[in-house]
Amino acid sequence: MTALFVIAQEYRAAAETLADLDLDDQTIADTLEGMAGDLEVKSEAVALFVHGLDAMAQAVKAREGELRQRRDSIERRAESLREYLSRTLKACGISKIERPGVVIGFRKSSAVVINEPGLIPVEYMRQPEMPPPSADKKAIADAIKAGKDVPGAHIEERKSLSIK
Repeated sequence: MTALFVIAQEYRAAAETLADLDLDDQTIADTLEGMAGDLEVKSEAVALFVHGLDAMAQAVKAREGELRQRRDSIERRAESLREYLSRTLKACGISKIERPGVVIGFRKSSAVVINEPGLIPVEYMRQPEMPPPSADKKAIADAIKAGKDVPGAHIEERKSLSIK
């Protein structure tokens, strides 16, 4: 099967060649119409493939959300069981259990606890970095459409492919 870009190149080449020949308009139109059939059939196949890919991407996106919720649920359940095990072992005075498949025990650790955040001296405080400003494209578009000059921006007319 011939690739779409090859068919398009052949169509353009034929249109240019026919334009250079001394043929009547009907002959040129009939010739190009015959060639356009192949172009349309191949374009339809590509568009249907795009539809399939779009549907697959949407299905993957939906599944990502479901999997994220499932992961979160599993992580919460594991943390809950970890806390349950810890409380139970502490209540029984057990500090270590060694089994063939697992070793359970407590290790010493330390953590800073902030009782009153307002009393912490400034040299021990962190300031989060502010995100850099970003252009408000809607406001810029509205301003340009209203006749205002916005340095560094312009509206560009484009054509985007629509597959329905």
